Amino acid sequence: MHYGRLFPWLALLLPLTASAHNFVQGERVPPVGINDRGELRYQQDKFTYQSWNSAALPGKVRVLLHIAGRASSKEKNAALIEAIKAARFPHDRYQTTTLVNTDDAIPGTGMFVRSSIQSNKQQFPWSQFIIDSNGVAKKAWQLENEGSAIVVLDKEGKVRFAKDGALTQDEAKQVITLVRQLLQQK
Repeated sequence: MHYGRLFPWLALLLPLTASAHNFVQGERVPPVGINDRGELRYQQDKFTYQSWNSAALPGKVRVLLHIAGRASSKEKNAALIEAIKAARFPHDRYQTTTLVNTDDAIPGTGMFVRSSIQSNKQQFPWSQFIIDSNGVAKKAWQLENEGSAIVVLDKEGKVRFAKDGALTQDEAKQVITLVRQLLQQK
């Protein structure tokens, strides 16, 4: 049964309820500054944190991944992360920026979440990892609890794709194709 014929207004509501985020196509992400923890840095075998601000996003094509500090949230878009690794995008023009909301972690697991992020930073030093201990970005971007959001930004930092939730296989392919197209633009 096709509900769009019976309830035409239902078809209008579905796209709005599919994602709760407030990312707008063609605009920058709503501004966010993270001062508690912030960007994880790894230099000379030492981890440090520095304040991070979304104003730093322009300059490279990027996939911005916002995840709750839970294994279940990380798994929601694990296939996309693997596809990004396999694509081997050029580090001088592309960057994955992962914001981890440790405020939305299972109580008592914060230390393990940060250890996992540190391990990833060692493995992928060109990637950017942001620790959001207070859930600042989740609140500013109106994201779901226990979630995993994907946002593709062009080199000007403008949103070209956004979804709060697990991507389908087709959506993951769409993201990889979009990043390739954006990297080809001058």
